[in-house]
Amino acid sequence: MAASAAVILHGLGVSHRYSDRLQEELSESRLTLSFDLPGFAGTPRPPRPFSVADHADVVAAALDARGLTACTVVGHSMGSQFALELALRRPDLVGALVLIGPVTDPARPTGWQQALDLAADTFAEPFVTNLIVTTDYLRTGPRWFFTELGPMLEYPTTEAVASVQAPVLVVRGSRDPIARRRWCQVLAARAVDGRLLEVQGHGHVVQRSAARTVAASIEQFEAALRPGAPR
Repeated sequence: MAASAAVILHGLGVSHRYSDRLQEELSESRLTLSFDLPGFAGTPRPPRPFSVADHADVVAAALDARGLTACTVVGHSMGSQFALELALRRPDLVGALVLIGPVTDPARPTGWQQALDLAADTFAEPFVTNLIVTTDYLRTGPRWFFTELGPMLEYPTTEAVASVQAPVLVVRGSRDPIARRRWCQVLAARAVDGRLLEVQGHGHVVQRSAARTVAASIEQFEAALRPGAPR
């Protein structure tokens, strides 16, 4: 049986580019889509601020246009919120959720705390990853970045993960200062069917720096969900 289509959703201010390696790995076994969402990294900017729900609706429309259902939806950072909201609004589109480096930790809820953690993460990332992220931030521009920062900080991630019915895999790099271990443990425990993967030695953008490991873990997660598979 063919694997479900995979959908990769980027985080605040960036684009598909920093998930290119994960997309390549997952594409070996199934259709894999990676979206650039409105206003980010050079895409047309909407005439009004977008909520997390607005971004989820954009993804839903794109999947409907392709006739896809029951996808494995992979969200990184703020993309994990888009993925959760998609699962809440359109559960028919989401067969499984993978939340990589999820935000926003309620123990560190302010923009300043998130900025400090983001700065700290640059020391855990390869040079090329930092270059891609910085370039995308510049293409997004400070106006849209800070417009969308508010919805990210305000989104009730903890409540959302407890409300979705899809199985959830939470992934973090062991050196990630943004998605800290305790926070990720809480999310995995709150999910109806949740589990946690920690990739040793990697930072927040673990889907790029450890793409093969993350892809293999996603495939193992999916395999465990198939009927008759040992749990």
